[in-house]
Parts: sequence; structure tokens; C-alpha cells
Amino acid sequence: MLTHHFQKRVRYGETDQMGYLYYGNYAQYYEIGRVEMLRSLGLTYKEMEEGLGIMMPVTSLQMRFIRPARYDELLTIRTTLKQLPDRFITFHVEILNENGKLVNGGSVRLCFVTVKTQQTISAPAYLLDKLKPYFEV
Repeated sequence: MLTHHFQKRVRYGETDQMGYLYYGNYAQYYEIGRVEMLRSLGLTYKEMEEGLGIMMPVTSLQMRFIRPARYDELLTIRTTLKQLPDRFITFHVEILNENGKLVNGGSVRLCFVTVKTQQTISAPAYLLDKLKPYFEV
């Protein structure tokens, strides 16, 4: 299992009239979590798309709202991979407030697609090589 933490402060432009993080922005926070997790492994979306010819479109997104996140609050985005990817990769996300309380939780599932053919493929070997050490017993 691999877990990654990333902190993000709620900006004014991300809030609604009540000063709460607008519900539509949570998907972007999920993306920040998974992009930064991959970056911590030495991979970037840009490198995967341009250099390796692989995209990762979202196939499903599930989330639950527990309590509001507020303007200027420093949130922790905790992203976890619970299993090695196959044709799909699922990131489990928890967003915590400054007090460590759960604000939002859910998961986002993506597949692997080649840029050239637009066909789904199995998880690329270079990604599996980076992830395997976290799943060895």
C-alpha cells in the first residue's frame, strides 16, 4: 500500500458565498493528490502523455462530504493506493482539515489509454516498477 500526503490551502476563489470550499472543486483536489503522488515516484502526467504516449482518463469518481472546508484553511490531501493497478488504477482520497478531522473522502478510478490508438491497455511496466516496492510483503 502506498499513501501520500500533500497540503493545499483553500483560496478565496475556490469558495462559495458562505466561505466554504465549493463542492465542485473537490474533484480538483483529488487530482492534486494523485498527480503529486505520482510526482513523488518520479513520474509526471506530462512525461506519461508526451514521452510515453499514455493518458489516464477518469472512469468514475465517488465522494462523500462530511464537514465543510473553509477559506484559508490548510487541508491535507491523503491519497492512497490499496492495490497495484491492472487495466485500472484507483486512488482513495481523504481530505483532512487543520484539526485532522475528515472533511471529504472518496475514490477516483482511471484507466490507461494509448495516445496513438485511444485504446485501453494494462498498467505500463514503468509505473508498476515504481509501485511494486510498496506492495511487497
